[in-house]
Amino acid sequence: MKLDVIKMDGSAAGSVELNDDLFGLEPRRDILFRVVRWQRNKAQAGTHKVKTRSEVSYSTKKIVRQKGSGGARHGSRKAPIFRKGGVYKGPTPRSHAHELTKKVRRLGLMHALSSKAQAGKLVVLEDLNVEAGKTSALAKQVANLGWKRALIIDGASINEDFAQAARNLETVDVLPSMGANVYDILKRDTLVLTKAGVEALEARLK
Repeated sequence: MKLDVIKMDGSAAGSVELNDDLFGLEPRRDILFRVVRWQRNKAQAGTHKVKTRSEVSYSTKKIVRQKGSGGARHGSRKAPIFRKGGVYKGPTPRSHAHELTKKVRRLGLMHALSSKAQAGKLVVLEDLNVEAGKTSALAKQVANLGWKRALIIDGASINEDFAQAARNLETVDVLPSMGANVYDILKRDTLVLTKAGVEALEARLK
């Protein structure tokens, strides 16, 4: 697959040949779903917690005498049936993460890249050279290119001036090639890869 390469000012900078094994697959929703679910579950804090009858604050005095009241026999106000009592079998802190094989995770990233290429929302940049970390200048360039919500993936490391300029832009996310993941790729409308990013991803996924 051949794709045109552009510069940040929108001018042409040649073309690049993309590996069809990474960018030319027919996207499978089931694989993308499995990988996104694995990512989101792994990121979930799992800190939800309720108090049991041993943790609520209440008097331990017996409510009524054991017999003769005409009502049921109760030993504690902390029981779940009472207002402000403890919760029975409520949620406790736990990890929501589950296992997913490397083969499926790798396949998911390949299908995510292919989905953007198939939708025509994949852009290849020559590099990330910008005017000395100026957010205003980068914002104008992004607006001129028509990127509303873009994820930009660079090579092994990100250009420091570009990272500084993009820091306060809500519509732009920047990641190194090792940080590329299915959820972030699918979340953004446009996927932007630098030539160094393309080479790094091909080396990572081969």
